Amino acid sequence: MTARINAAKWAPVPLALTALLAAGCTAQEDNNRKGAASSPSATPHGYVEGAKEGAEQQSRLVLNDPDSGSTRVLDLITGKVAKTDKVAGAADLATDGRFGYLHASGVTHVLDGGSWTVDHGDHVHYYRAAIRDVGELPVGEGALVRSDAAVTAVTDKGGRTVLYGRGDLDTGDIARTGTLPGTATGPVVPYEEHLLALTGKGDAAKLTVFDRKGKRVAAPDAECEGPKGDAVTRRGVVFGCADGALLVREEGGKFTAESIPYEKDVPDGERAVEFRQRPGSDTLTARAGDDAVWVLDVGERAWTRVETGPVVAANTAGEGAPLLVLETDGRLHGYDIGTGKETTRTKKLLTGKPHTRNAPVIEVDRSRAYVNDPYGKRVFEVDYNDDLRIARTFDLDVEPVLMAETGR
Repeated sequence: MTARINAAKWAPVPLALTALLAAGCTAQEDNNRKGAASSPSATPHGYVEGAKEGAEQQSRLVLNDPDSGSTRVLDLITGKVAKTDKVAGAADLATDGRFGYLHASGVTHVLDGGSWTVDHGDHVHYYRAAIRDVGELPVGEGALVRSDAAVTAVTDKGGRTVLYGRGDLDTGDIARTGTLPGTATGPVVPYEEHLLALTGKGDAAKLTVFDRKGKRVAAPDAECEGPKGDAVTRRGVVFGCADGALLVREEGGKFTAESIPYEKDVPDGERAVEFRQRPGSDTLTARAGDDAVWVLDVGERAWTRVETGPVVAANTAGEGAPLLVLETDGRLHGYDIGTGKETTRTKKLLTGKPHTRNAPVIEVDRSRAYVNDPYGKRVFEVDYNDDLRIARTFDLDVEPVLMAETGR
């Protein structure tokens, strides 16, 4: 693999600021431990033995070619590529910010990307550790995996959900900790030390809240017709519904749900069914049929439909950043979300036509976007704040058909 670099991605963080944040966090953690049965040398929240803390986000890309099974992890700090166990026939690749979950026939392979972020709100910790293959979960294609710092919820195609200890995954083990009663319609989402599920049969699923042991603790008066798609934001969890979205929030130990409807009736083929976002962002994107993109501003509780060319993938960093749309012409296009006008576009990035089953994706982090070109065996790094300038091009020895970013 070679990287063609047009400009450096990473700017150094002032050492004084880093030290100040670390000191503040240490003091806060020491205060939190007072009176608790813990060792004075207890490690910071989010730390795992053998990990190193960095001053910047430790981003890596998990890449897989389903045909050959070749799997790679591209370190975006060093530019180096690591080989991992082969996973052939993967139908999908998901991530929770640290682990990659490759859903193949009958099993889901768990790969530790070795990089993650711990957000304390007023400051952030960035960690990096060794990349390793953890093992396999006994569910395959169609499985849905959602995690927080404590629990990983794995829902199979039949809606049955098994819980695994996230701390065990952190140390390289897979340990089942419980199950949820009944079945869920879609993924079970860990949120605010609880688990959110849409349950029940038929078109209208009801919101149910479980504790981490699988006990039902609340059932807010909320329904979601034909649920598809979900996202975790700083303002709560969003579930996609036939008439728009359902926003679930927790305040003072109480869970509430609020509908965010489309402004008009939307045909099934044009509704939002899969959300993409910068992790934690309150601005979500989703395809709106073949030639348009939905943008959901969770803070404003508002949907915007942006007319584009034929869509392959879409995403945005939110907060004034452009809407990024990879179109069938092979170019990445930038749109102003407010006006719907195209503002810029790149040269052709894709080699050949997009894969029909696993189309390229756009991964977005705090400063860059990444686009995979499977047939060209490369990944583009794009500066979305600089007229979609191609900052780096990574040439690979595999076709990166599946891609997900960790370290976030």
